[in-house]
Amino acid sequence: MSIPSSVRLEERTWPEVETALENGRRTAIVAVGSIEQHGPHLPLNMDALDGDELSRRIAEELGDALAAPTIRPGCSGHHMEFPGTITVPPETLMDLIRAYCRSLDDHGFEHVVLVPTHGGNFAPVSTVAPDIAREIDANVIALADLDDHMALLNQGLRDAGIDYQEDVIHAGAAETAMILAIDEGLVRTDRLEAGPEGSISTARLLSEGFESITENGVLGDPDEATAEAGEAIFDAVTDAYVERIEAERDAVR
Repeated sequence: MSIPSSVRLEERTWPEVETALENGRRTAIVAVGSIEQHGPHLPLNMDALDGDELSRRIAEELGDALAAPTIRPGCSGHHMEFPGTITVPPETLMDLIRAYCRSLDDHGFEHVVLVPTHGGNFAPVSTVAPDIAREIDANVIALADLDDHMALLNQGLRDAGIDYQEDVIHAGAAETAMILAIDEGLVRTDRLEAGPEGSISTARLLSEGFESITENGVLGDPDEATAEAGEAIFDAVTDAYVERIEAERDAVR
């Protein structure tokens, strides 16, 4: 029987997953994305595509992990003024994350890594992770520091030679670059529009909605994006997250 090369859990058969576990692939990467507006130029599944790509890269870099299907949708109530956005209550998302972790734990995964890729999911992930860790045998690793995540995205822009900083990241240079790196055909380059830049109140965004800040749903300037910057961003986040996962796993051995 041929050995599957994909690290994506959903692309394997159950015997192939069983074999992977027996061979030591006992870390599952679970991205937590969303289906929400990302301006007039990016698809609604931007955060889910980001989660798919990031979880795959992390699993491949670790070498002993599988990437679970990205959870979608997420907590996107602050985007509901824009058609197409689908949101769920935080309690629903946390219940789904709990069910994911219980399932993976039942099958023998020893580490479950939660990787939110949408800003509204970081708080629910941080809240539910300790509870899940007390309920299951597997070690739960939550990479849910939003400020740190955005800093890594900005680092990727700098690494690619782009002198541009986004204080709050949504559909601007960083996220557009990431989609360009995944599939440039998904970016509507004829619809690139800049949004507000500089200091932006996240409290207002969450309480009053994105439309209170930006008419087109964009923050920052997507014209600054390049596919090369997207690759640099994924490299920066993957390297940092792999280092943290390895440290967390070592700490419980």
